[in-house]
Order: sequence, then structure tokens, then C-alpha cells
Amino acid sequence: MSNFKKLAGQTAVYGLSSILGRSINFLMIIVYTKYLSTEALGSFTSIYALIGFMNIVFTYGMETTFFRYSTGKNLDSAKVYNSTQSLLITSTLLLGTGLYLLAPSLAIWLDYPGQAYLFRWTALILSFDAILAIPFAKLRLENKALIFAGSKIINILLNIFFNLLLIIGFPYLISIGAIQEGFLGYRSDWGVEYILLSNLFANGLIIPFVWWKAGFFKFQMDGSILKPMWTYSLPLLFMGLAGVTNELFSRFLFEYVLPPNFYAGLSARQAGGVFGANFKLAIMMNLVIQAFKYAAEPFFFKKSTDKNSPQLYAKVMHVFILFCSILMIAISVNLDWIGPLFLQGDDYTEGLYIVPMLLMGYLLLGVYFNLSIWFKITDQTKYSFWITLAGAILTISIIFIFVPIWGYMGGALSTISSYFVMCLLCYWYGQKYYPIPYQTSKGLFYLLISFVLSYLGFYLDLGIPVLNFLVKNSLILIYFGIIFILEKEQIMAYLPKSKKV
Repeated sequence: MSNFKKLAGQTAVYGLSSILGRSINFLMIIVYTKYLSTEALGSFTSIYALIGFMNIVFTYGMETTFFRYSTGKNLDSAKVYNSTQSLLITSTLLLGTGLYLLAPSLAIWLDYPGQAYLFRWTALILSFDAILAIPFAKLRLENKALIFAGSKIINILLNIFFNLLLIIGFPYLISIGAIQEGFLGYRSDWGVEYILLSNLFANGLIIPFVWWKAGFFKFQMDGSILKPMWTYSLPLLFMGLAGVTNELFSRFLFEYVLPPNFYAGLSARQAGGVFGANFKLAIMMNLVIQAFKYAAEPFFFKKSTDKNSPQLYAKVMHVFILFCSILMIAISVNLDWIGPLFLQGDDYTEGLYIVPMLLMGYLLLGVYFNLSIWFKITDQTKYSFWITLAGAILTISIIFIFVPIWGYMGGALSTISSYFVMCLLCYWYGQKYYPIPYQTSKGLFYLLISFVLSYLGFYLDLGIPVLNFLVKNSLILIYFGIIFILEKEQIMAYLPKSKKV
């Protein structure tokens, strides 16, 4: 029970920064959909999908590798940190410079003529993210959850400040004559530019603070340490690329695959903005996954030498599915008021019907993260590449086949299908090479019934708002009842027993 308390406690702390950050991103959709054009939202969706993809290239699996080798018995953790950070800084300089120089060509290839500066800023954002990756990982490894969370929160607050200043503040000051157009180079016709600049400023300003708190490093690259680390991380790089293809490529490719005039009154890029905005509504599930990952990854590695670790991993998975399936239902049945509240415009709410499917997709991503522990602790990371490659191929295939037919739903289908297949493959190989006693039948039942209840609640409409709210949310209580019936023995075992008089 103490292990669960420790994991839950750290997840809560990491979750503070993750939930705050994702919640602000969630709330910023109100600002973006109100003050920016649909086309600007489409650019935001595709460029940030590119950033997510390239972020994997810039860090190439070194965070997980750092955890693995820093906990090794025969290695000096300080040398591992110094060597890993030195390697990442060197590779970041090379990759960042290359991307910066390629910016004009990228602007032409991706249909952003005359906007090469967008991709120069992207190169800087990626570089700042990369050189922060290992210091943040070190804070997690040392259980400095409060410092980690504090650093993330400072970064978030800086980002939100610059977003509000550039998107709302400056236009207001111009409108009342307090400043003139062109003040500090300000341009009222910019949109996605200010989202990128806010990110760039916030990340750049946080670097000295994070390096100070993590402990400054000594530049050294010890080949005896880096060679086995590279062998371990290379499959993780390809796993990450395939994984981010599953998560982000539906948003990146959407505007390029969708046929012209598929949605009346919307260009392909504008429809991509609608698709991306509805993806943001599923962020509440993703923030739980991210908070869990921050806490669970170092926790799993530290418990890997315990003889009872398979049983512990199975219990963590079971509780994870229960919690996240409840969250999925709670969000889905309330989309009728959550959607219009956060998506300011009728065009955006037309895509709400894909949100329950996206929530399930993110839930399956969390299940996959739990399942993937077997190849990380057994150094069989080569399997990660083949599993995620299968998911990536499926993602791209579904996008090209079904987005031209089903539009938004085709994009959502690519997400849920790829993660489901990845879960199946990871479970199959995991049980073969590192058996973990998961409650598989129960887990699948909970996933299925919660998905059905989510869509039932989404489409249920009794015509009376108050009655609608009560009946829809009663589905959550029904699900709780199902859980209690099936988990009664385990629940009663954790309750305090009354003492006999």
C-alpha cells in the first residue's frame, strides 16, 4: 500500500504542473478561438504537430535512457548526467542549426510562403526544449517533484503572460491609442506567430532556473557510458517517431488530405483548425496520462528489481484503467456545455462528436505506457520500434483512406485504432517475455462499457437542460455501481476494519 501512496503522491505533485499547464492550454483555446482566425488555428495545429514530431528527433529517447543508466549499480550517476547533457547540447546545436537554415524551404514545402521565420522560431523552440529535457529528468529521478512542478508552473505562467499580452493586450492598447501599430515590431495581422513567440520567450527564460535547480553539469562525453546508452536509446528514437506519428500526424496531415470544400464554408486549413480545437478538448485525459508518466517511469525502474514488481505493475494498471475510464465518461456526458464554453464558435462545436473517441485514444495511450514497461526494464527496446511502427503505418493508412471519406471522424479513428493495435502487440510480446498478471478480462470490460456509456451520454438529449444534465451524469453513478459490484472484495479489503469491543 505504501508503494501506491508514494506513486499517487508524486503523480499528484507532477499532476499539479501538468494539469495547470494543460488546463491553461485548454483555457487558451477560448482566447484562440475568440481572437484568432480559423486559418490561424489551422496553422497552429499543423506547426505544433511538426514540433511534437521533431522534439523526438532532438531528444532521441535520452530521457528514458538516462533513467535506465542512472539507476545502474555500476555507473557513476554524475558522469551519466554530465555525458548525457553534453551529448544532447552538442546534437541540439547541429540539429537546431540545420533546421534554422532549412526554414525557407520548409515554408515553401508546407505552404507557408514568405513565412520562413515561423520555422526559424520553431528551430529555437525545439532547441530550448531539448537542452531542458535531461535537467528535468534529473529532477524527477531525484524525487524533486516540487521543484519540477514549480519550474513547469513558472514556464506556464510566462507562456500565458506573453500570449495574453500579444494576442489581447497590445491590440487593446492600440485601439485606445496608448501605443501605435508597429510598437516593438508589433503586427495586428499576425496570429499563430504570437503563439510561437510566447512559447519561445517562456522556454528561453526558464533555462537558467532549471539548470540551477538540477545542478550545473560538467561538459564531458565518456564513450564507455554513451556507447551502451546510444544502443539502448536508438530503438526508443524510432519508437518515439512512430509514436508521435500516431499521436500528431492526424493533425499535421489533416489539411493536406481533406478534399477541397469537404466542409461547406471552410478551407482545408480552417477545417484543420476545427479538428485541432476538438483535439484540445481531449487534453484533460492526456494531462492525466502525462502526470502519471512523470511519476511512474522512475518509479517503475526503481521497483524493477523487486521480486513482486509484476504484481505491483498489474495493480497500477488496473487502478489506472478504472480512474481514466471514469474521467472519460464524466467529460463525454458533459460535452453539450463544455464544448460551447471552451470553443467560441459554431464551426468548432460541429466536431464535438469525435471527442469521446479521442478520449478513448488517449486512455489507450496510457494503457500502452503501462504495458511498455516490460521492454524497458528487460532492455528489449527493439520491440518498441516494431510495435510503434505498426501503429504508425496504421495511422497513416487510415488518415489517407478515411479522412477524405469521413473527415473529422476519419482523423479520430486513426488515433484510437493505432493505439489499440499497439496495446495488443505490446501485451502479446510482454506476456511472452516478461509475464505480468494483468486483470485482462476486467480491464477490457471496463474499457468497453465506459466507451459505450460515453457515447450514450453524448448523444442523449431529453430536450430539458436540467433533466439532460441529471440523466447524463447518472451514467457516471451507474458506472460506479458496476465497479463496486466487480471490485467489492478489493474495496472492502482496503477499508479500515472495525475493532471488536
